Amino acid sequence: MTAPPRLPLGVTTSGQPDESLVRQAREAARALGLPFVPRRKKQPLGALLQSVAEALLVFEHEGVTLADAEGAFSFNPGMAHLRRMRLSEGQRDDALLRVSEMRPGDQVLDCTLGLGQDALVASLAVGPEGRVVALEKSLPLFAIVSQGLAAYDSGPASCRIESLHADAHAYLRALPSGSFDVVCFDPMFEKPKKAQPAFEMLRRYAEHAPLTPDVLEEARRVARRWVVVKGSKHSEDLKKLGLQAEPGSRYTSLIWGRAAALAPR
Repeated sequence: MTAPPRLPLGVTTSGQPDESLVRQAREAARALGLPFVPRRKKQPLGALLQSVAEALLVFEHEGVTLADAEGAFSFNPGMAHLRRMRLSEGQRDDALLRVSEMRPGDQVLDCTLGLGQDALVASLAVGPEGRVVALEKSLPLFAIVSQGLAAYDSGPASCRIESLHADAHAYLRALPSGSFDVVCFDPMFEKPKKAQPAFEMLRRYAEHAPLTPDVLEEARRVARRWVVVKGSKHSEDLKKLGLQAEPGSRYTSLIWGRAAALAPR
């Protein structure tokens, strides 16, 4: 008899679950529209990945992990923590903030949530009176990062990040013109470079469709000031969009381009 196909993504618990952990995982599964996969006490996670699901969102007492046959990723603010520390100390040399001219009270739309690092920096830059909405098309990435952001203590100086599982182009089309001060994109680079395990996991699950001129124009309609796009020195990412790299550090491979809003305010 042929075994049923594995689920693309499911939700389960650690191998030492209690009732509260099972309840938390079931509630998350319902909210995400994903199947809950029961796990017996001490049952190896690998057995579930081989027979039941290609990837699993694993609820543990210490947090949530996204796991597949190639590895696992737990949400971590990573470099965003250091960037936020520098901003808290009054330093405004962060490339995203410099190029976007982000300021307290701004409303920011992050069209590519990814690992959540730029959204975390933006949430501190705009402060509690501002707003950050972050979109992620990939359900596995949205699931793990939105859960991590919800548990992250960003402190009273930040606004809450509103994470949405959504396609950026469709979301932009539905917005009125001038809805956000700044719109941000961090698309996957066309030429991948060696990266830390977390970014390898990001690359496996991320949306790989390139940012197109049509989407950029829609973002310019939605923005009140700037649309900013992250790129790589080693690719033609920005040039294909008609953008030039803004001046920045020669010691980084990351570059930023920006386009003015169609009707600046």
